Amino acid sequence: MTYQRSGCSLCPVGELTSRWCFLTAVLLCSSHFLPVVHQPASRPPSHIWQSHQQSRSYQTTSVLRSYILTPPQVNSILKANEYSFKVPEFDGKNVSSVMGFESNQLPANAPIEDRRSAATCLKTRGTLLGVFDGHAGCACAQAVSERLFYYIAVSLMPHDTLCELEAAVEFGRALSPILQWHKHPNDYFSKEAQKLYFNSLRTYWQELIDLTSPGEVPDTREALLSAFKRLDNDISLEAQVGDPNAFLHYWVLRVAFSGATACVAHIDGSDLFIANAGDARAVLGVQEEDGTFSCHTLSNDHNAQNDDEVARIQGEHPPSERKTVIRQDRLLGLLMPFRAFGDVKFKWNIELQKCVLESGPDQLNENENTKFIPPNYHTPPYLTAEPEIIHHKLRPQDRFLVIGSDGLWETLHRQEVVRIVGEYLTGVHQHQPLKVGGYRVTLGQMQGLLEERKARVSSAFEDLNVATHLMRHAVGNNEFGTVDHERLSKMLSLPEELARMYRDDITIIITQFNPHVIGAQRQEEQS
Repeated sequence: MTYQRSGCSLCPVGELTSRWCFLTAVLLCSSHFLPVVHQPASRPPSHIWQSHQQSRSYQTTSVLRSYILTPPQVNSILKANEYSFKVPEFDGKNVSSVMGFESNQLPANAPIEDRRSAATCLKTRGTLLGVFDGHAGCACAQAVSERLFYYIAVSLMPHDTLCELEAAVEFGRALSPILQWHKHPNDYFSKEAQKLYFNSLRTYWQELIDLTSPGEVPDTREALLSAFKRLDNDISLEAQVGDPNAFLHYWVLRVAFSGATACVAHIDGSDLFIANAGDARAVLGVQEEDGTFSCHTLSNDHNAQNDDEVARIQGEHPPSERKTVIRQDRLLGLLMPFRAFGDVKFKWNIELQKCVLESGPDQLNENENTKFIPPNYHTPPYLTAEPEIIHHKLRPQDRFLVIGSDGLWETLHRQEVVRIVGEYLTGVHQHQPLKVGGYRVTLGQMQGLLEERKARVSSAFEDLNVATHLMRHAVGNNEFGTVDHERLSKMLSLPEELARMYRDDITIIITQFNPHVIGAQRQEEQS
């Protein structure tokens, strides 16, 4: 949860456009900025809980030390978390429709609240990729990034495989891996909680054994739905039960009282499923016959800009709450995403919340926001982790998939994202008419912009990772749509306490598809 300190109370950080206007003034004028009154804006960055206290802002004078980083220093920051994995076309069992994937993360929060995961299913088939955007801390996103893929993998297993898994545990035999993880060294696992996580997972697969029959093949859509809902239920139950270990007791409560959105892709042959809960986003890059790239959106944002989501939430509560259940584009006036893991403050009844907090560790009770009950809280639950699932049959022209946290989409339009990635992967740059966005420019300035565009083409491959290349554009693009090194440098050199005012954490996973394999698979299915 990110707040800006204002006087002796907390007020939310300003709107994206306001942040950019302020930043532009700072960067262009001086390394010192004038006293500013920060007014609460109509739409703060995603995942901000609005303070229930009355904000009392006053003028402050601060010093922003902005440094011009050298290109190697910029590259070092941008590439610190990049990861790539090339998938063998034939893994000994199947021919893969996935050529490989590349990912990256750039923090704005300290520590970063986003998480990412990538894994290959070993007991079944398919590749899993996911982006998890945390709020009110990173605990829930961390737990979901470690656990959700196991729940999905177990949900996809046929009855006989589940029985073999249970027998191995029951009789103490070595347990063969369920997943092959593809992780950057910074993508850590919380070792202390592994036994707890395993016990909850085992209980889940035992229940699946009872509910399924020999020879029954799980439906992918139902498996994804079940995995999301069950993990969220386990997060809630673990927090209610607690743990004799003081650290684990505190940890499970931190996970439950924070929250995380999730956008997950399961790719098996030509079948692509996107399971999304929240406002991360998945888009498909489609190469048209003329070589240009178009965007095909595979997820819907679950927030106040989605009329269907607004209608769903209003329909789940009495007419008397119609004006209070969504206020100022937030759930109960507080939470931006309308679907998320954790966030038990929006799911448990008031009595349960008070009971768990009273028996919890002192550290949790010292957190004012944990103890705070949302206003107009009458008919919980108000929040769900149930995902919206979209199935897409891959075609040879479907060249890549981009999954990104909302920090990416706040800075770049989805069509621009697809264009940047498509040009990078193909090396073919589709020059659009140069736009100056209403700015008055001289002929000399126009010539400079054209020369900059030419230089950008020649240096397009300075990034060996396409996610890094996209991130460079997301942070460094200027008003003319080109990467401005000075702007990029200053954005990356902002101190931790200021960085979150101008952008969110950014996490990107880009998957490339093999059109030849997909074409052959489509022909087999049609014959």
